[in-house]
Amino acid sequence: MAQQSTARALYDLLSSMRFAISLLTVLAVASVVGTVLKQAEPYPNYVAQFGAFWFPVFETLGLYHVYHAAWFLLILGFLVLSTSLCVLRNGPAMLREMRSFREQVSERSLRLIPLNAQIAMPAPASVVLERVRAYLLQSGYRWREKTRAGDDGTLIAAKAGSYHRTGYLLTHCGIVIICAGGLIDGNIPLKVLQLTGQKVIETRDVPQSQVPPQSRLSPSNLSFRGNINIPEGSSANVVFMNVADGYLVQDLPFTIALQRFHIEHYSTGQPRDFASDIVVIDHETGERIERTIRVNHPFIHRGVAIYQASFSDGGTRMQLRGWPLLSPRAPPFDIAGAVNKSTSVKAGDAEIRVELSDFRPFNVEDLASNDTSSRVDTASVTKKVLDRLGSGAADLSDKDLRNVGPSFHYRLRDAQGQAREFSNYMLPLQLDGAWYLMSGVRATPNEDFRYLRLPLDAEGRVDSHMQLRSMLLDEKAWPELGRRFARNAASGPAVSAVLRERLAESAERVLQMFSERGLETVVRFIEQGVPQAEREKAADIYIRVLEGVALEALQLARERAKQPPLAVDEQTQRFIRDSLISISDSFAYGAPFYLQLLQYEEVKASGLQLTRAPGQNIVYGGSLLLVLGLFAMLYIRERRVWILVQPGRAELLMAMAVNRQTLENEQEFEKHRAALAAAAQTGT
Repeated sequence: MAQQSTARALYDLLSSMRFAISLLTVLAVASVVGTVLKQAEPYPNYVAQFGAFWFPVFETLGLYHVYHAAWFLLILGFLVLSTSLCVLRNGPAMLREMRSFREQVSERSLRLIPLNAQIAMPAPASVVLERVRAYLLQSGYRWREKTRAGDDGTLIAAKAGSYHRTGYLLTHCGIVIICAGGLIDGNIPLKVLQLTGQKVIETRDVPQSQVPPQSRLSPSNLSFRGNINIPEGSSANVVFMNVADGYLVQDLPFTIALQRFHIEHYSTGQPRDFASDIVVIDHETGERIERTIRVNHPFIHRGVAIYQASFSDGGTRMQLRGWPLLSPRAPPFDIAGAVNKSTSVKAGDAEIRVELSDFRPFNVEDLASNDTSSRVDTASVTKKVLDRLGSGAADLSDKDLRNVGPSFHYRLRDAQGQAREFSNYMLPLQLDGAWYLMSGVRATPNEDFRYLRLPLDAEGRVDSHMQLRSMLLDEKAWPELGRRFARNAASGPAVSAVLRERLAESAERVLQMFSERGLETVVRFIEQGVPQAEREKAADIYIRVLEGVALEALQLARERAKQPPLAVDEQTQRFIRDSLISISDSFAYGAPFYLQLLQYEEVKASGLQLTRAPGQNIVYGGSLLLVLGLFAMLYIRERRVWILVQPGRAELLMAMAVNRQTLENEQEFEKHRAALAAAAQTGT
């Protein structure tokens, strides 16, 4: 008896509506988490997003793969069981109720129904019954008629809308079917293989051809979802599935070759449409199928849907020129590289690895947003120095969207593995009336890029700036620069040789300070060695000296390069000021050289998502049943009408019951009462 009692209690629990609703609520909350939190990302992304404390907590809860977590699939299974038992338990009673007309109801029960009316019946009972039948038929009711013994008369039990109860059955069956589809796509067989150790997650960064069999899935795998990037002119026959802290390789029953990737953009630079021209080669039949897939228009072959998901660079080849920043006498050098490949460069005694990570053929930027925060942040230079040199940044309030041309991203990694990320534009940008090459830098991916501006000369080249930089930072050139500055700044017979010598020594000291940390050193010297009242005047003098020496350095560099001297005009002065700011900012640039993009050969790559989801159509079918069931429950009203014709009393008793209280009930009841009152009269 105890065992039967326990089994009965367990059956009652599993088949109860409360238990099913509780499970459904938990699934709804989990689905919200799975929607808000991006699923199946590489674990380092989650570590960067949540930190070292919350990452293992969320990992233990399985929030990174909610829809494939063991507890989620277990709840799905219990919901299927609970809802199925609920249907088996309550379905037969609902079907009986749908077929029942309740013609056994008593007169006393009819009078207890809130909506009832007693109508006088002068006409003969047979005539009234005939009129009632015609009215019910016209009103869409089905009925059964029962003649009662004695003077109790004849009862007509009518009903309409009783099929609303099918809504309960359809919604419950829809939930069962949806959960069953979810269980199928949850790939429980793969979970079992992982638990038994027959399949192991691969965590090494190795080519897919070297992935061992225990980390590969056969083409007959029940369900999967993975991604692959295919460069133009290349092909792939596997996809990678992110699982926990590694991946599994899913072999495909076909090979996908990308012929061409094409993309269209809005004026803002956002992608408007992108598509891939692919060729699918079936492994079994050798059939070649050419298709163009685009977003929301997949191609399905052998149960595998191929979606256009994203795009990226597929290995664009670039020719770069490196400009040394720390070695004044080092000549520029050339580098040939490609995206997703790396090369090593000697920087003095150190070796730097250049890792090219991305290329963008064009960029639409808001040039009006380039405030002082866009510069590489150095020291807090005094306002007097900034006003004297110019901020090097436009202060504009309106948006100015422009296509600024190609850019490329790369990382410079030292021998200790530390890296900084850079983003350089190929074409110059016109900002605040002058032209610059822009180079962004950041230490971590969470930071925004801060940009170093390299001013261009009148010919649109960066060579003059680099020549000026080399000359200003070359200690061996300082004596000559000091003498040239003193000779031109203090000319005439009234100026003594001693004064010129002191002026030359002052120029050398300014160059020495500037070569340490740029304007930061100059400002620090003024703040530490000059009284507060004299700082503005001292700053003005030092800036004048620095500008004068820079002019001499530029002319000397051109002289040594056998170029004609520059005219000393406003354009030359602006170029010198911008160069001084750029050189000063470059001390915080964090790189021994600047890379300039000379030319490129673009190669695009298409990001495809491949999915096998046999439960998808099952879920769609269940969703349709769920919608139909909800529609039946919400919009179909069950109305039951009882009409008791009592010839002995010459009266008619009518009662109406509905499953849901609405304003329409009173109106329909009054309509029926008026129609029956008319039917009960003679001569109608």
